[in-house]
Amino acid sequence: MAPCPASSGLTVRTLETPSLGDRSYVVHDGQVAFVVDPQRDIDRVLAVLRTEGVRLTHVFETHIHNDYVTGGLALAHATGATYLVNSQDDVSFDHTPLSAGEVVEVGDRMRVRAIATPGHTFTHLSYALSDGERPYAVFTGGSLLYGATGRPDLLGKEHTDALVRHQHASAHTLAEELPDDAEVYPTHGFGSFCSATQSAATASTIGHEKRSNPVLTQDEETYVRELLDGLGAWPAYYVHMAPANRAGPSAPDLSPVQEADAVELRRRIEAGEWVVDLRHRKAFAAGHAPGTLNLGLDGSFSTYLGWLIEWGTPVTLLGDGVLVEDHARVADTLGYEIVCGLTTSRPRALREVRSA
Repeated sequence: MAPCPASSGLTVRTLETPSLGDRSYVVHDGQVAFVVDPQRDIDRVLAVLRTEGVRLTHVFETHIHNDYVTGGLALAHATGATYLVNSQDDVSFDHTPLSAGEVVEVGDRMRVRAIATPGHTFTHLSYALSDGERPYAVFTGGSLLYGATGRPDLLGKEHTDALVRHQHASAHTLAEELPDDAEVYPTHGFGSFCSATQSAATASTIGHEKRSNPVLTQDEETYVRELLDGLGAWPAYYVHMAPANRAGPSAPDLSPVQEADAVELRRRIEAGEWVVDLRHRKAFAAGHAPGTLNLGLDGSFSTYLGWLIEWGTPVTLLGDGVLVEDHARVADTLGYEIVCGLTTSRPRALREVRSA
């Protein structure tokens, strides 16, 4: 969790999810808080609320996410917070609909104004935060990112041209409506495939983006052409995320992964099930159980999991206890079920699997 103290005296806490290249935000005034784009593992948010001694009153979604299962609904249920979703989004769960231009009062000081910023999706909203009347921060989701924008092609080729042009217009709307010193807090852009391009920046303002971001320095046609030319493929599991998020995801399963013995793991391998070895590729090359797949710690576990293994398929993980738990958490965020694990740091563990 990276602390981001806001200039007005409000506090912004950033929750990093490096495996997905995303950020979630907890914002509070010392008494009440709101959250923007929470990941599925909501225990991280609940821990911040306890540590800061604040009460969560509102949960905001900038858009229907394509790269992870949201924790918004579960977080609202767990805390009693109001769950705000664009009124134009077709969702099947109880929520408070929010329209562009509406202002939500959070506590006595914080005012959150919804701004229509289509481009990443057609119904995307950004949220301008004010302490009083002057906006000093904006939560931009997959709209204006650091040195980039969210990609416009995730809804299908037939919508890409319209969305990329919306994205250009939306960035200019934010630049025109917000002061140069307004801090920018995007959800994507830290390695996420939802970002059209990548940047090494970790903080920014509207003024900085106006000087450096291609969407604000290039004319529309140049921006459209160069962005579309630079887009690559995105993980296969993405096609399942928006439907899951529209349906209203259940609470995450953060219980400890059940440990399997060598005989059971051997049975899974021989049955053709996915058994993933989490160790570094050098350790894997030095010795591993035949039939296992190596998604080592030096690579992007979530990317390869979502690209190579059919979505929803039960997966078994091999690794030491902490690594299995951490990666099971990532897999749950993507909608995969981790059925069991084995602690490879235990003496003879892998040898037992190979010989079982």
